[in-house]
Amino acid sequence: MKNGMKYTLAAIIAIVPFAFLLYIYPQLPGTVPTHFGLDGKPDDYSSKDTLFLAVGMLSLVGLGCFFLLLNIQKIDPKKRNNPSAIMAKFAFAVLIMMSLIQILILQSAQTGSIGFDKFLLTLLGLFFTFLGNLFYSLKPNYFVGMRTPWALEDDNNWRQTHQLAGKLWFAGGLLALVISLITSFKIAMISFIVITFIIIIIPVVYSYKIFKNTRHPKNNNSLA
Repeated sequence: MKNGMKYTLAAIIAIVPFAFLLYIYPQLPGTVPTHFGLDGKPDDYSSKDTLFLAVGMLSLVGLGCFFLLLNIQKIDPKKRNNPSAIMAKFAFAVLIMMSLIQILILQSAQTGSIGFDKFLLTLLGLFFTFLGNLFYSLKPNYFVGMRTPWALEDDNNWRQTHQLAGKLWFAGGLLALVISLITSFKIAMISFIVITFIIIIIPVVYSYKIFKNTRHPKNNNSLA
């Protein structure tokens, strides 16, 4: 897909939340929920007009991330040739995720309950599994992936770290998805935070251990 088509598709994805807001705007009450507690219930309210600002800011963030990821190799000091198709998948994944979150926010304003336990955490779980699949093909860079100093210095360290990270993020995403479907929001949220911490910290520790084994091979015969 050429860049022109990618940018056009990105613009359409970013506009979808605005279209949804315009569609439901006449049905919205004057004051809508804008913040939710751990129980998924609204605990703060604002004028419905503030939704345009919220959607605009989130859309700009999503588009900004999209353009950055598509053009990342132009500013990356590593200057590695990550396949454009891989970076495009990352870019679209982030943009679609941002747009879906906006739709969930707007739906919460319309119904008064965002239903995190059924939608948001499930969506994040799917997002993690998708990223896990992409980690296998990702080459060293300063912006995407498990960017430990040891992995950035050693291509073999990067490859091994991301092979492990890919498996962990895929499995962690599926686990978070299942938990979000079968438990309460509070339990699902706590589980999601714990899972996120685990799938981040283990590859970091693993990357450091590869570094130590490389520096001192006689003292470390194998990786655990």
